[in-house]
Amino acid sequence: MKRVSNVTVRKRLAVALIVGVLIFSIIDIRLGYVQFFKGDWLTGLAKDSWSRNIPFQPERGKIVDRNGVELAGNQSAPTIFVVPRQITDPQGTADKLAAVLNISVESAYKYVTQKANMVLIKEARKISYEKAKEVRDLNLKGVYLGEDSKRYYPYGSYLSHVLGFAGIDNQGLMGLELSYDEELSGDKGYVKFFSDAKGKRMPDMADDFEKPENGLDLKLTIDTKVQTIVERELDIAEATYDPDGIIAIAMNPKNGEILAMSSRPTFDPANFRNVPQEIYNRNLPIWSTYEPGSTFKIITLAAALEEKKVDLYKETFHDPGHIEVAGSTLHCWKRGGHGTQTFLEVVQNSCNPGFVELGQRLGKEKLFSYIHDFGFGEKTGIDLQGEGKGILFNLDRVGPVEQATTAFGQGVAVTPIQQVAAVSAAVNGGILYQPYIAKELIDPSTGEVVMRKSPQIKKRVISEETSKQIREALESVVAKGSGKKAFVDGYRVGGKTGTAQKAKDGKYLENNHIVSFMGVAPADDPQIVVYVAVDNPKGTIQFGGVVAAPIGGSIIGDSLEAMGVPKRKGQIEKEMTWTDTPLIETPDLVGLTKNELQEQLVNLDLDVSGSGEKVVSQSPDPGVKIKQGSKVRVYLSEE
Repeated sequence: MKRVSNVTVRKRLAVALIVGVLIFSIIDIRLGYVQFFKGDWLTGLAKDSWSRNIPFQPERGKIVDRNGVELAGNQSAPTIFVVPRQITDPQGTADKLAAVLNISVESAYKYVTQKANMVLIKEARKISYEKAKEVRDLNLKGVYLGEDSKRYYPYGSYLSHVLGFAGIDNQGLMGLELSYDEELSGDKGYVKFFSDAKGKRMPDMADDFEKPENGLDLKLTIDTKVQTIVERELDIAEATYDPDGIIAIAMNPKNGEILAMSSRPTFDPANFRNVPQEIYNRNLPIWSTYEPGSTFKIITLAAALEEKKVDLYKETFHDPGHIEVAGSTLHCWKRGGHGTQTFLEVVQNSCNPGFVELGQRLGKEKLFSYIHDFGFGEKTGIDLQGEGKGILFNLDRVGPVEQATTAFGQGVAVTPIQQVAAVSAAVNGGILYQPYIAKELIDPSTGEVVMRKSPQIKKRVISEETSKQIREALESVVAKGSGKKAFVDGYRVGGKTGTAQKAKDGKYLENNHIVSFMGVAPADDPQIVVYVAVDNPKGTIQFGGVVAAPIGGSIIGDSLEAMGVPKRKGQIEKEMTWTDTPLIETPDLVGLTKNELQEQLVNLDLDVSGSGEKVVSQSPDPGVKIKQGSKVRVYLSEE
């Protein structure tokens, strides 16, 4: 037998020791790597395999007006989930859920017995807080409530086409809700609990909570004081005339901010499924395209004044009731015409032949150049979806007749928002602004403004001097011309009426017009431009001066008062007609005795309250112009 030397043994032991140390070192290093470098990651994977997430939806950002009045908010609306593996009594659970949720027992049983980690009960999405409390009070194992909310529109159909609406998942589907969906949405949170492979909850592991991040609040340029007035007037007009539609826009001409926008027919954003898609999917003030009629004459007037083609006060024009253009006869709206008149009276009377003459003086290249400069034929760029761009003649297809009809607003098609932006440029000193409706995005937790829009100037289209002349001419239209029914004492309203025929299948319809009014005030320092259009009003003479002008005047007068705009001096006196009730100034009655009071109010209706012998206060104040026969309230006292 061969003997192994001690040296050899020692060598082998040394090798074995070294190998052993290496193996254990590798194992230790690996364990250390897993423990210290990959431990959190592996623990996370393990937790994920054990975890079940109950989502907590973020609050969608609020939409508010320029003064912070909430127009779209949120209501708590929990959603119910079940974890089938945690349910020990499926039939009993199904019976109780069915009774509270008003669903069949069969449907409830299918939910609680599904082979899934977590199941959402579709009939229990966004339920009321009261209903959620009933479910919670049942104290059912495996049944969970996830925090959720639904969109809430406190004023119903108010501003509905602008706001739009959000769907069941709080995703924006239309209007500003869609345009600013990403900013309004926020990020989800959750409550995470842990369960074993059998689905049973692991009591020794604490729940995790990830707080949802709410969406940003959206502040608008809208002024609810003005919007409320617009909504009121459109409701009255709808009830009075039963029209096919109504449109109204109010804008600050000095910066492009939309103060109000509305249309009829309307809808409630919370119940949009109850109306046809063509109602909620068409924001008429920016979408509809039609012939503007005489309101478009403001653009022709601006071009003629800027190019010094006319002197409104010194030049005259004879209107026999028609004008011949390239073998075609174009008629004035007034049978027999207006006779000889100054060009200022052409504007006041909305005389079609007079505006044909202005168009001819300009020539088609200049006329259409100004039309394009004022923004027609392209979108204004307002931050709302679905804007139209209108239809204009191609210049190479414009003959003498097309040039003539374009000059008085026929044969072209424009949108209401284009007209408002263009007329604002005509009266604000000559600057064309891009209209906009979203003003700021605000972090609701800090109040920090994360986005602020500034007025965007597109171009200068006319001079300050031309703009001043246009304002003077438009004020005279309301005081002495076709816009008299828009007159507001003390506010120097300027404006232009329009009556446009509607076309169908290439032919103009009989007794079916869109009547409109474009107004601006105060004429010496414009603060608001208002456009109103009524589509096919029933039971009345279809003229803009009869139907639309009174609506526009009411909106302008009440809005300026609500905005705190002071009344002006230097107003052109209204030319009274036989249908007008004379205006008289309210006398100063304070300090008069009972006997003296009776002598003063021969043309007014006296409403006396209080006891005593002397008048101590009155309403309206002295000097205010009111209609003859109006009520004056006075208070008597001994003091």
